Parts: sequence; structure tokens; C-alpha cells
Amino acid sequence: MGKVVLVTGVARQLGGRFVRRIQRDPEVDRVVAVDAVRPEHHLGGAEFIQADIRQPTIARVLAETGADTVVHLDVTGTALGSGSRATVKETNVIGTMQLLGACQKSPKVQRLVVKSSTNVYGSASRDPAVFTESTPAKSLPSGGFAKDACEVEGYVRGFARRRPDVAVSVLRFANILGPTAETPLAAYFSLPVLPTVFGYDPRLQFVHEDDVIDVLRIASHEPRRGTLNSGTFNIAGDGVLLLSQCSRRLGRPTVPLLLPAVTWAGSLVRTLGMTDFSPEQIRLLTHGRVVATDQMRETLGFVPKYTTAEAFADFARSRGPGLLPPQAVAGAVDRVAALAVRGGGGPAASAAPTSHSPTQSAN
Repeated sequence: MGKVVLVTGVARQLGGRFVRRIQRDPEVDRVVAVDAVRPEHHLGGAEFIQADIRQPTIARVLAETGADTVVHLDVTGTALGSGSRATVKETNVIGTMQLLGACQKSPKVQRLVVKSSTNVYGSASRDPAVFTESTPAKSLPSGGFAKDACEVEGYVRGFARRRPDVAVSVLRFANILGPTAETPLAAYFSLPVLPTVFGYDPRLQFVHEDDVIDVLRIASHEPRRGTLNSGTFNIAGDGVLLLSQCSRRLGRPTVPLLLPAVTWAGSLVRTLGMTDFSPEQIRLLTHGRVVATDQMRETLGFVPKYTTAEAFADFARSRGPGLLPPQAVAGAVDRVAALAVRGGGGPAASAAPTSHSPTQSAN
């Protein structure tokens, strides 16, 4: 018989896409999709079980399905529907504890893949230029999704010690972007005007949602020759973008604010329900974060199809032109330059000498 894969968090677009993709693998015989909420999208031929991973019933689900591979995607920074931040935290932390407890009791579980985030490194002024998987954070996150991710990884390390026979992969994803991305940063970039921290232009990394699906699939299977699927891996596209470059490519104007004002603006947009402009996101938009991906390539054997810039470009196309489309701005600049040249105010004219040369005097 082939593999039996149990996937959590399938009510979200990312989870649904992964369920549909993993079914096509010839090594997979059965896919069990689990979530507390029935998904609005289709799951192909997967078997959907409505179950809350925060409850002990997840142990019964795992035992009855006989899953040998568990892909835990229900670790996220945004609420689903009208859910609250408290519900998100409970699902992230309590749900992970219950799921790991169920995996520990199940002798059939052979592989565990956990979706995590580069948020575990935090964002601070004294951060190194590039984080590796073994680089400790200068200051541990004090709240929000970053703290949830740190706690989740702590529980996963404990599980790995108790069940050394299970291959455990923790994938620390950079900011996920794409046409259907449901992340706090995607919501931020969808604002008509982007509030920024005055005096800062942070470096950012992105990973395309298509690459997320591909690397999850690789981590869910037996490793290829010369690779190792167990361990902790940073997952990000090549290169970085500055926040100012992102705003220009989106065609969205920025409003630089002093840090206290940004904090106030974050509270306002959260109150209005526009996006989760959390303190951890403000720190990211102040100091940025860049991670090394050597282990992703050399150990896991995964090479992303999209660079950071390409992932952002695909996301930008899906959001349509902003208030200041780059093409329109470039066209306006060209027209102004042409008018200046015709009117004698171009660079050549402005560079002309003000004093008369002997030849000019003779004329």
C-alpha cells in the first residue's frame, strides 16, 4: 500500500492546494484532510474529516486513519473568517500540542512535516545581516505569531527527542506571497497607501506560494539520494527587496511616520479590520530580516522556481495597479523631461556656461 498522508489546516487556500497536489503523487494512496471548518474550496479525492486539532479527538482521527505521514499546516498568523487572535493562538499552540501527543501515541507515524516561519528569528536593530538555521535570535519574540512559532518549534523538538524513529522536518518559511496569499504582509501590501517607519528601508525576503507547495511535497516523501529531509530549514527565494522597491513596484505611495505614529496607525487598521498590523510586523517593517538558504538547497535538495523579486512581481500583478502605477509614473517623468528639453530647460541647457568664451564674445 502507498502512503497515507494526514494534512491539517485544509480550510485555508494553501492547505487546500497542498491536498490537491499531494494526491497526484504515485507514492500516495490516501489523503486525509482535517480542519475545524469545512473548506469552501474543493479537495479533489481527499477524505475530509471535520475535527478541531485543539481537542483530544485528533488522536482518534490519527489512529483510525492509520496515517504514516502528518503535514501540519495549521500554524498561521491570521484568523480564518471571523476568528479572533485568541483562537489563532490556541490553534497554533494548543492544537500543535494535541497533534504531537496523538503522533507520539501512534506507532504508524513515520514522518512529520511542520510549517513554521522565519518570524522565530525576530527583527531587531542588532540582528546579523543573514540568519542561518542555527543563529539564535537577539531577542525572543514577546508576542503574536512569532511567539506562537517559537513555542510550536519547542514542542516539535521535544517530540523529536521522544520519537527518534520519526523523521521530523520543520520548514521556516519567509513571507509567503502569491495571487492567493493569506498572510499579514500580503494584507499590508494590499492597502492603498503603505505606512512606513520614518528613516528605515528594511530588506525583505519572500517565497512564492507555488514553491511552498513544492517544498512541502518534497519534505513529505523519502529523501532523494544525497539529501536529508529531516531537520530545520529556512525556505525563501533568492535575493532581497527593499520596502521602498516593493512600494514602487506595487504603485502604492508610502506615508513615512515616526515609530509611535506607526504603532498608532497599526492599532487603527487593526480596529478597522483592514489588516493585522501587529507589533511584530512593525518590527519587520523597521529592521527587516534576511535568512540563508544553503541548507534548503544542499541538504533538503530544493531549489525555488521564483526569486524574491519574481514572487513579489506575481503578487503585484494579482493586486492590479495601485494609485501610482510604475508605468504611468515613468511615462509622466518622460513627458516632463521632453517638455523641459523642448523649452530649453533640459540638462544640456542647464549645463551651458554662464560666462562668455572668447568665441562667443567675438560673435
